[in-house]
Amino acid sequence: MSHSFTSQLMHCVFSTKERRKIITPDLKERLYPYLGGIARENKMKAVSIGGVEDHVHLLLSLPSTLSIAKAMQLLKGGSSKWIHDEFPQHRLFAWQEGYGAFSIGVSDVERTVDYIQNQVHHHRRKDFKQEFISFLKKHGIEYDERFIFD
Repeated sequence: MSHSFTSQLMHCVFSTKERRKIITPDLKERLYPYLGGIARENKMKAVSIGGVEDHVHLLLSLPSTLSIAKAMQLLKGGSSKWIHDEFPQHRLFAWQEGYGAFSIGVSDVERTVDYIQNQVHHHRRKDFKQEFISFLKKHGIEYDERFIFD
């Protein structure tokens, strides 16, 4: 075969530092398209972006040449710098150090997009900590709760 073909769909989740509720409606309105632009510039496809005041969800399609760690570095670092430059009132903005990245299959794209786009409704029932732990359990990822949310 002369070409490589891959499908790397990742549902990524990361929070603001200390889960501060600082993603205001005005910031969100510009942040999500900006994250999509960072993705495009780096040959990723942002299938869906959503979230609430203290965290963001992205469904990304990654090229075979880009690791998830590098993708998160580009997205989080680039958006944090942009927020500091464009929103002086958010000079203390920061993302948490870590992230969650969970692979999905093509048959789960529609369900995942729906989940991401309905974050406000979803978080009326479950907070970020509960949501994140449920992702870890669903994907069989071992964790020590003492060190997840430090």
